Amino acid sequence: MQSARVPSHHAANLVARHTDWMAHALTLAAQAPLTGDVPVGALIVDEHATVLAARHNERELHNDPTGHAEILALRDAAAARADWRLTDCTLIVTLEPCIMCAGAIVAARIPTVVFGAWDDKAGAAGSVYDLLRDRRLNHRVEVFAGVNADAAGALLTAFFEDQARRTS
Repeated sequence: MQSARVPSHHAANLVARHTDWMAHALTLAAQAPLTGDVPVGALIVDEHATVLAARHNERELHNDPTGHAEILALRDAAAARADWRLTDCTLIVTLEPCIMCAGAIVAARIPTVVFGAWDDKAGAAGSVYDLLRDRRLNHRVEVFAGVNADAAGALLTAFFEDQARRTS
């Protein structure tokens, strides 16, 4: 019995697509600090690579603890689809999802998540926790980690260094 392999040109196309989507998410993330929010951007694309939702963090803007980019994008995509089940979509986010966002991703039945920087303090996609691939849950997510991680990390580092300077 032969093992299934993804042809290299398909893998290269996937990497290019993830990189392009992450560039869009990074553009969104760069807008978040304008409202005092942590620079995290997220988008959701469907099986035809149509962008259904594109958001950045808005916790500070709306004083909303659930105002993470992923949650906002999930809400928008579900509204655009008139269906909470996003079974053929991909979520792209600049920072590894936290527990709240990972739970919402699983609940929405998102099959694929692409993220940039790892979150060694609150990540729930493989660093601190791995909720997205927890075998005890009824849905598991394919995760592509570290896509354009340096650029995503640089945005976060610059934001927090600026915050530290302002409070000193």
